[in-house]
Amino acid sequence: MAKKEELRRLRTGTIINATSKEQETDLIKALKKTVKYLLTKFGKKIVVVHERKWLLKDIVRELKRAFPDVDFHHHFDTSAIKPDGGILFIQGKNQEAYPILIAEAKNQGTNELRIKEGLKKQAKGNAIERLGKNVIGLRAALLRETIFPFVCFGYGCDFKDTSSILDRVTTIAMFGHLNKTYLHNLEQGKFNRGSFYFRSNPWTVGEMFEVMRDIAERSVLYYFSKYKENTFTSSG
Repeated sequence: MAKKEELRRLRTGTIINATSKEQETDLIKALKKTVKYLLTKFGKKIVVVHERKWLLKDIVRELKRAFPDVDFHHHFDTSAIKPDGGILFIQGKNQEAYPILIAEAKNQGTNELRIKEGLKKQAKGNAIERLGKNVIGLRAALLRETIFPFVCFGYGCDFKDTSSILDRVTTIAMFGHLNKTYLHNLEQGKFNRGSFYFRSNPWTVGEMFEVMRDIAERSVLYYFSKYKENTFTSSG
């Protein structure tokens, strides 16, 4: 993957500088547990890097390198994709970064509370539309690989079983099942779905950790298999 200009190494006990400094969300708690697990599992075999955002200029640079016969473009060097949980990478000895986990969390649905307060319903879908935009960019960023280590945890009354908005999520998921992990691409890479966990009740830290741990761990093993394990071994 593309070389990162600034990489923050995470060791055991290191605090992740995540999206929100003011409030540590359950997603970030699950992310920290995932990092701790990876460092315990793989030890000095990997260096884990956390980035709060992925600059479009870095994505486009990598796409041009991987697909030199295709035209790519972006407008501003400051534009970026900013997943709620950021992006976890493992760093190669050549300073290149390989994404192993991209995590989002979406809470949507206040209509039940508004009805109780005597207010009109609000339109559904705002969080999902933003999610769809991010997924398009992230899928493109991972076109070189045959995995898509993306997961989104959604909750709120808009995602109850009787809500038609679930089909908006299913469409973003390339018509895969919700609440199922899709890491490896299907049909020679045509379907790089990602994983979408959605329901009305909030997801617990433990539930998110189990999904994120699985995706990140198998992503590391994928890169070990494709690029050889000694490409990533830490010397520290």
